[in-house]
Amino acid sequence: MNRIPKHIIRKLAERKEKNAFRMLKINQFQVDFCSNDYIGFSKSEEIKIEVERILSTTDFQHGATGSRLISGNFPLFEMAENEIKKFHNSASALLFNSGYDANVGFFSCVPQRGDVVLYDNYIHASIRDGISMSLAKSYKFRHNDLEDLKKMLERFSNGENSVFVVTESVFSMDGDSPDLLKMNELVKEYNAFLIVDEAHALGVFGNQGCGLVQNLGLENDIFARIVTYGKALGCHGASVLGSEILRDYLINFARSFIYTTAMSPHNVATILAGYRQLQTTKSIGLLHQNITFFKRKIKEFHEKTSEKYPFISSDSAIQAVVLSGNDFVKRIAQNIQKEGFGVIPILSPTVPKGQERLRICLHSFNTEEEISNFFDVFYNQFLTQNI
Repeated sequence: MNRIPKHIIRKLAERKEKNAFRMLKINQFQVDFCSNDYIGFSKSEEIKIEVERILSTTDFQHGATGSRLISGNFPLFEMAENEIKKFHNSASALLFNSGYDANVGFFSCVPQRGDVVLYDNYIHASIRDGISMSLAKSYKFRHNDLEDLKKMLERFSNGENSVFVVTESVFSMDGDSPDLLKMNELVKEYNAFLIVDEAHALGVFGNQGCGLVQNLGLENDIFARIVTYGKALGCHGASVLGSEILRDYLINFARSFIYTTAMSPHNVATILAGYRQLQTTKSIGLLHQNITFFKRKIKEFHEKTSEKYPFISSDSAIQAVVLSGNDFVKRIAQNIQKEGFGVIPILSPTVPKGQERLRICLHSFNTEEEISNFFDVFYNQFLTQNI
C-alpha cells in the first residue's frame, strides 16, 4: 500500500466525524428538484438538432487539439463569441472552459498589487479562489448589505488604486439577489468597478433569459459580467463579457485561458445552439409559473404550521429552507428522497454552520402536482420530525 501523508488521513476523519464527508453518487430520482437544468435545455431535442446542423456546416473534429493561442482556435469559436456578445449587448465575449476557469482566470489576473477587491460574503468559491491567487487585498462585506459596502468603499477608495466590487445577480445557495440598481449607483459614486457573476440568472431572468443585469439596463455600467453555461443552458463553459480591452487583457494574462486546451467544437456548438434556443423557447415562462406556484405553497405551509419556517425569500429557480445541523438536514433529505424527490441537503462547510439547508431547484418541466406532493411530504416530516 502506498504511504499517505498523515494530514490527509486526519482531515478525512474530521469530515466523517462531522457527517460532512462527500462521496460521488449517481442520483436518479423520479422528480428532479436538484439539478441546475432550470429550463430543460440539457435534454432538448431542438438543441440536439441545431448542434448537428452547426457541426455539419463547419470543418468538424472531435478535439480542439490545443489552446486557442496555438492550434485550438476555430471559426466556430469566433462565431459563437460574436453571437454571445450581440445577445448580451456587450462589446466583447471571451469563452472559457467552465465557470470555475472563468472566475479563477479573471480574478487572479485583473486585480493587481495595491488594488482592493470587495466581495459579498456569500460569493461563490471559484471567485474566492481566483481572488486568493491575485496580489490584491480583499475584504468581504455583509451579504447584500449596501451600508456595509459603502463603509468599505469610503475606507478603501483613495483615488490611487483600483477598487473592484464583486457580487452575484442570483446567489447559488440562497437564490436571492442584491439591489443591483442601488449597488451600481454606489459603485459609480466611488469610481470603483462592478463585476457581476450571472451564473444563475442566465436563462431565468430578462428578455429571452438575457440575465438580471441586462434586464435592469445596466450592461453598459458593469465592468465585467461572467455568464456560465452549466446551469440554464444545460451544457458547459462560460464567457466573460466586457470591453474589447478587457478581452485583450484576459487573452494575454488569464492563465486558465492561456494554458489549457480549448473546449471541444461540439461543446461550442452546444453553447451556440443554446443561445439560439433561448430566443424562441417558452420554457422560461413555464419556469416562472412554477416559481410563483412554489411560493404560494410556502405561504400555505406557513399557514398550516402556524409559524414562519425559514424558507429563504427568493424569486429565482433556487428555493431553500434552513434546517440546521448536518445530521438533521441529511436525515430529512433522505426521508424525502425515499418518496422519489431529488432534494439534496447542503451541508457545512459549503454553507456556514447553522445554515445547513434543503436546496430545491425548480424547472420548467416540473408540474404543480409534483410541487404539491413535495410539500405534502415535507409537511409530514414537519409532523414526525418536529422540524
